[in-house]
Amino acid sequence: MYALVKTGGKQYRVSKDDTILVERLSADEGEQIILSDIVMLGDGDKVTIGTPRVDGAGVSATVVRQTRGPKIIIFRRKRRKNHRRTQGHRQDLTLLKINEIAEDARSLKTAKPETKAAPKKATAAKKAPAKKVAAKKAPVKKAAAKK
Repeated sequence: MYALVKTGGKQYRVSKDDTILVERLSADEGEQIILSDIVMLGDGDKVTIGTPRVDGAGVSATVVRQTRGPKIIIFRRKRRKNHRRTQGHRQDLTLLKINEIAEDARSLKTAKPETKAAPKKATAAKKAPAKKVAAKKAPVKKAAAKK
């Protein structure tokens, strides 16, 4: 039996005991999740195609590890203008091991449903500014009178 699973904007053909690299999912290592966005199920000659999804179907998977993809270098230049910009990027990924495929997701063992990774927020921006303590000024010395 195999399934066509949609996650992270991409589709993956999976069967039992497969391992796949998908875009980051917010789950800890060793945790079980259920992928519920199933586009198609296949079992030999019997194929079920969803419109747009197969209702009630689910795929149980275990998070093997959270990892990152290879570094990608983005280099932009404009000829004859001496304009160059370099930027790098590494995608956050999750390695999943497929445990079970079911036409009825309720029959799968209780697991956490798939959730997308929460965007990283800047915590420094939310903190209230610290109160400034006024420093005492040193007494001003008067210049000595000239004789």
